[in-house]
Amino acid sequence: MKRIRTSESVGLLRLTLIVCALVATVGVRSGIAADEGPKVTVVFDHTLPNVPGKSIKGILVEYGPGVASVGHMHPKSAFIYATVLEGAIRTSVNDGPAVIYRAGQNFPEMPGDRHTLDENASKTDPAKLLAVFVVDTDEKELLTPLGK
Repeated sequence: MKRIRTSESVGLLRLTLIVCALVATVGVRSGIAADEGPKVTVVFDHTLPNVPGKSIKGILVEYGPGVASVGHMHPKSAFIYATVLEGAIRTSVNDGPAVIYRAGQNFPEMPGDRHTLDENASKTDPAKLLAVFVVDTDEKELLTPLGK
């Protein structure tokens, strides 16, 4: 068995510490980026053949612990039906009282509704929501921040 000289072991330890520091820095930066808002993914987008000019779009919204959306509106042409898939979502629509919806619960959103509060109700657990939009086919922006 070959013995590692002291200078080699110090160099190896130094290299290991540098690699660990880089991994930790990248991990922290990734966490910060994820905390800026929920992750939004279009999971389906189909025109409705029996309703000219309308489409149905499925949007998966994934909230990290404590993550919130900015206050926003959806298009005036959009009817939305949302289902909480995991965790719990706290929301307030049109300055109404805050309501918490848990996994398995769902709720409608009417055309032109304003969200003044839309967040993960937990500071420790993630949450997921599937929002199904029936919206004008040519509508490209599904969310407009309040104040714009």
